[in-house]
Amino acid sequence: MNLLGIDFEDWYHPELIKKYHKHETFEPIVVNAIDKIIDWLRQNDTYATFFVVGELLEFKPELLDKIIDNGHEIGFHTMSHTRLDEPNYKENFSTELKKFSELTNNKSKGFRAPSFSLSRSTSWAIDILESNGYIYDSSIVPAKTRLYGVENAQKTPYFISSKSLEKNSSSAKLLEFPLLTTQFLTKQIPAGGGFFLRTLPLGITRSAIQSINKINQPATFYIHSWELAPELMPKISLPFIDNFITFHNIKKALEKMTKLIKEFSFTSFDRYIQENKNNLNKYNLNKYNKPKEFN
Repeated sequence: MNLLGIDFEDWYHPELIKKYHKHETFEPIVVNAIDKIIDWLRQNDTYATFFVVGELLEFKPELLDKIIDNGHEIGFHTMSHTRLDEPNYKENFSTELKKFSELTNNKSKGFRAPSFSLSRSTSWAIDILESNGYIYDSSIVPAKTRLYGVENAQKTPYFISSKSLEKNSSSAKLLEFPLLTTQFLTKQIPAGGGFFLRTLPLGITRSAIQSINKINQPATFYIHSWELAPELMPKISLPFIDNFITFHNIKKALEKMTKLIKEFSFTSFDRYIQENKNNLNKYNLNKYNKPKEFN
């Protein structure tokens, strides 16, 4: 079984768009894709974790019920898709967690940092997540790119601490689900979604999933809401490289992800934890809120 996270953002949230429109105000559009995405998951008999940008819940409160009532999980993706390394954000992070907890009736127990911005300089977030009752994180990419990555991090689930970001810590309480990577030529690269889903040949992605499944470990995968509903993305002028990273093959993302979830089994993080808690027995996972069918 593998893990599927949907980073539920709107069109103006991606980092390479946001940096050119920081001081502008936009009305959410991609948020209206929620029914399309839930229908797609239903048609493919798949559950997912929606890592939601909190301001979208403020704009459209019914998102919560649509996600939860259909058997999916909601997780935290900050309130406005803020990188953890933004100046002075540490002071706001706890406040945002509490706000998101109020918006979700305390249903969120998992976190994904925007742009995978969890690093040694932002490891303070782990302590804050723990103190707010979070069970897991999925922000580590064990490969280095121009935007993110913790190069030497463990590639299978482990317990992470602010002092031990890369490997299992005996004193840690927060479970880390690192994103899927693969060896390409001489370099370790991400293979768990986003730009790399859109760009890599599907055979390479399949091989990466098969390799980690062979050792009875999950492939942790993600896809953005705007990749699942590219028809809602407005035309935006960006510099060539930023435009390529953001939009290359965007119309193929849904098709490629559909092929993968038909070939491999995927589920939400909460369901995976419940079904595998005997193998994740280092921490008392019983306090995790069970999906409906486990109650």
